[in-house]
Amino acid sequence: MDSKKRYVALARVSSREQEREGFSLDIQVDALLQYADRNNGEIIRLFRIAETASKFDERTAFKELMAFAKKNSHKLDGLLFYKVDRAARNLFDYVELERLESEFGVRFISVAQPTENTPAGRMQRRMLASMASFYTEQQSLDVKEGLERRVANGLFPTRPPYGYRNVRIDGRSIVELHPENAVKIRRIFELYGYHNHTLDMLVETLRNEGIEWLPSVPRFGRSKLYTILNDRSYIGDIKFRGQWYPGTHTPIIERRLWDRVQALLGHKVYKQHQMTYASDLIKCGHCGSPITGERKTKMTKSGEREYMYYRCSQYHKGDHPRIRLTEKELDAQMLVIFDSLRVEDDDFRELIREELRQATNWDQDSVIAKTRQLQDELESIRQQQKQLLNLRMFEEIDADTFASTNQEFRDRTVELHLEIEVCDRGRNEIIDIAVKAFELSQSLREKWLTADYDAKRRLLEIICLNWTLDDVSLVPTMRKPFDLLVKGLVSKDSRGDTI
Repeated sequence: MDSKKRYVALARVSSREQEREGFSLDIQVDALLQYADRNNGEIIRLFRIAETASKFDERTAFKELMAFAKKNSHKLDGLLFYKVDRAARNLFDYVELERLESEFGVRFISVAQPTENTPAGRMQRRMLASMASFYTEQQSLDVKEGLERRVANGLFPTRPPYGYRNVRIDGRSIVELHPENAVKIRRIFELYGYHNHTLDMLVETLRNEGIEWLPSVPRFGRSKLYTILNDRSYIGDIKFRGQWYPGTHTPIIERRLWDRVQALLGHKVYKQHQMTYASDLIKCGHCGSPITGERKTKMTKSGEREYMYYRCSQYHKGDHPRIRLTEKELDAQMLVIFDSLRVEDDDFRELIREELRQATNWDQDSVIAKTRQLQDELESIRQQQKQLLNLRMFEEIDADTFASTNQEFRDRTVELHLEIEVCDRGRNEIIDIAVKAFELSQSLREKWLTADYDAKRRLLEIICLNWTLDDVSLVPTMRKPFDLLVKGLVSKDSRGDTI
């Protein structure tokens, strides 16, 4: 009996549609095995490329197939494929297979489309390969145009990001908020935007709150959180080819919170200690640089003791004053500021409340004027958007320029709507805010003494626009209406400047 023939085989599925049409891997493998058995042969190496394989994986598998066939060409009787279009993705790969046949003697065998190893047979195979290549290229073009249509209709070109999910309704795929993950996204933005979290602190807080990324991967990583915080999909946009376009899906994050997070990003990417007065909160009165914190460990009779100091980040340069303050010293000054806001007399408290109510009428004319100015700017941007669209329709500008400029217009439009909304808030609401702010000012000392790091930072943001360290004195610029309450104070260690 003659010895068995030896074959190498490749089964490949490029899409789910091909699998549904009867070209699944199992069907191809069965056909290849049956051919080898009918011809008294065996398949010594079988390569599989599933429809889930990436282009890189598919290319790697094809290269391994070619390398194995060349290395073992003297032992092989043929290279088996189900059909010609299953052999290669493009004409370049098909040429490699023909060279394998002509230079190494490894026959090209299509079990479902048999051809003779003659000039006519090879011409037939080349025609089939050309048709397969044309189909692949046309399919790629159709997919590209289909994605462009989806984006133009405000739909995600691919799977929606974390926080959304696809559901099928009446045969159509619809994007909706994921009931659990959307809540996680909101929490991430709130913690970063309103609770002074760094990315590292955010990782730990989510873990402590039991918020998981996935059941199989519970922990949110820093890079994943950074990507989420930069993803405009959560305010209703769609990314396509490096540009952002308006989408039709429901935003998870309000624009005001998004803008706040973007302002904070870049300042808090790296891990910082929970230092109340660091992280760009205070500016140096001498050079304008931010005040930073440092921890020092000293040996005492009772053992090691940790001290926290605050100083200018340019502390060591030139003739800069070498001033450092402990957190305890800054806390003492802060309590003096809080005490300056207190009003002990009940009658006087009520008088201040009434003055705050009256104060809400002071800027009514300026508010109206500002609202008109914002509305005029909004109308101007709308006209510019129309002009931009006309330029694009007449192809006087390219698609990338149109997309980036249109995004700028949309961002500014959202900002203007928010500013107009703020200006249009009812007078009663403004009065209520002013009175609540006053009530807060009367209990700041108590709140400060019991507050943790996050709460302290929030209190400082509420009462002050900015802070300056002038020599050793903490100098605040108070927010309204706290500026109406603050008294002129002198720090016992200052040079006479008032806080």
